[in-house]
Amino acid sequence: MKREGLILILSAPSGAGKTSLCRELFKIFPDMKESVSYTTRAPRVGEVEGEAYHFVSRAEFECMVTEDAFAEWAVVHGNMYGTALRTLEEARKNGIDLVLDIDCQGAQRLKEQFDGGVYVFILPPSMGELRRRLEHRSTDALEVIERRIARAAEEIKEARWYDYLIINDNFAVACQELASIVTAHRLKTFRMMEKVGKLFDI
Repeated sequence: MKREGLILILSAPSGAGKTSLCRELFKIFPDMKESVSYTTRAPRVGEVEGEAYHFVSRAEFECMVTEDAFAEWAVVHGNMYGTALRTLEEARKNGIDLVLDIDCQGAQRLKEQFDGGVYVFILPPSMGELRRRLEHRSTDALEVIERRIARAAEEIKEARWYDYLIINDNFAVACQELASIVTAHRLKTFRMMEKVGKLFDI
């Protein structure tokens, strides 16, 4: 029985620390891969095709939509972004553990279209702390911060349908909790049977 890859979906409001947690997760589990989405936006300086994104024309993207090739997709700031169903199915079939960093809307669409993912929502310890983190970045104008805070309040309401919730108050603890979720799902019987079969010839 071939090992089935783990599909880990992470969502969080802006400022909750999801990007930093992802970075640490890849250090702990260097064999995990990040899902590469498709987009119609132009590559930025330094971005390599197939690493940051698969860059396609709008016509190509719309063709993929028509063919139901996406597990989830959305239009963001006029550009189209999507996760190909084939990417997830091939990872699962080939025993590759894949991480998807997507928003609540995309995660919900994915849950409707794709069976077997593990959904984790990262929360800030409070709205006050979230505001402090966003202001501390010193990269966004005040009105942008206010929009992010308002959006975060809506996103947090969606947390209830995720499989796991992590409150990122202490970063080291949050890392440990996220790693524990990955470890637990890697040790599921159906993922271990290939290895057990080889060890004990069963």
